[in-house]
Amino acid sequence: MKHNLILRVIAKYLFPVIALFAFYVQFHGDYGPGGGFQAGVILSVAFIFYALVFGLETTEQVLPPYLLRLLASTGILIYAGTGVATMLMGGNFLDYDLLAKNPVAGQHLGIMMIELGVGISVCAVMLLIFFVIAGRGRS
Repeated sequence: MKHNLILRVIAKYLFPVIALFAFYVQFHGDYGPGGGFQAGVILSVAFIFYALVFGLETTEQVLPPYLLRLLASTGILIYAGTGVATMLMGGNFLDYDLLAKNPVAGQHLGIMMIELGVGISVCAVMLLIFFVIAGRGRS
């Protein structure tokens, strides 16, 4: 891989900006357009950009595949755990009103938890797919 100094310097400044925008989309999702899926894709794009500039091996050292599998499972557990918690409180699956004393606060908390789980899972799965496709042909 050819090392391009300008591209590497720009990537070091652009990565945090992309990640910050992903977090904005994640936590603004219950108030406007956006949410977990979009934020997960944007955050994975930041790491894919990092991999394209610095190499796949370097990115796999930062985010090893076992950690991505763990994050994908954790995101699903957050999603399902929120639904199971509402069932244990006597409601239906994903009945957010029960998560807080105030139903509106429960709705916000429930949506935030669901979107967080989706965002973590989507980011991890997108990166796992990228690692598999980009790593083909490696010995």
